[in-house]
Amino acid sequence: MRTLLVTGPGGAGRTTLAAATALTAAREGTRTLVISADRSDTLGAALGTPTGPRPEHVEPGLTALRPDPDTSFRDGLLALQEHARPALDLLGADRLDDEELTPLPGTEDLALLGALSAAARTQTYDTVVVDLPAAPRALALLALPGQLRRYLRRLLPPERRAARALRPVLGRLAGVPVPAGSLYEAAARWDERLAAAQA
Repeated sequence: MRTLLVTGPGGAGRTTLAAATALTAAREGTRTLVISADRSDTLGAALGTPTGPRPEHVEPGLTALRPDPDTSFRDGLLALQEHARPALDLLGADRLDDEELTPLPGTEDLALLGALSAAARTQTYDTVVVDLPAAPRALALLALPGQLRRYLRRLLPPERRAARALRPVLGRLAGVPVPAGSLYEAAARWDERLAAAQA
């Protein structure tokens, strides 16, 4: 799969260039996906077809996608909270409810990386064109998977995951709950996803 990243200064026509590049690739016969995380759907305006979280067929060979960062963020955080339940219970932390979760800055970036990673996994497309934000933010976005992997490895080091068999014994000896294996399994899945996004 060939991935084309389109960025530049604000107002320079990045979205128009991404749309034109995707249209050209599709008309040359490659199965093409164009992705944008812009909440205002400027990509849809450039293509003449509204885009959203479901892949939208624009014309033969061209599909457009604009991931929904709010849903993606909420689902991911609730899943992480569920996996971290033993540690949160140990700390006496209150759980977050679905209704109280509001998107944080940067959720568009995470949703964009998730969509790009998913496109690579499915191998449905020959070319993926990504309408990135302005250059400084785009560079931070591209560095995000590596940064998150470093944080994850600091919080839940891979070598500690190997001690899974001892967790129940340690918990009884210490008299405190020890994080469940599902937390470490979730960390391994996140690391795998982040590695794919980084690649």
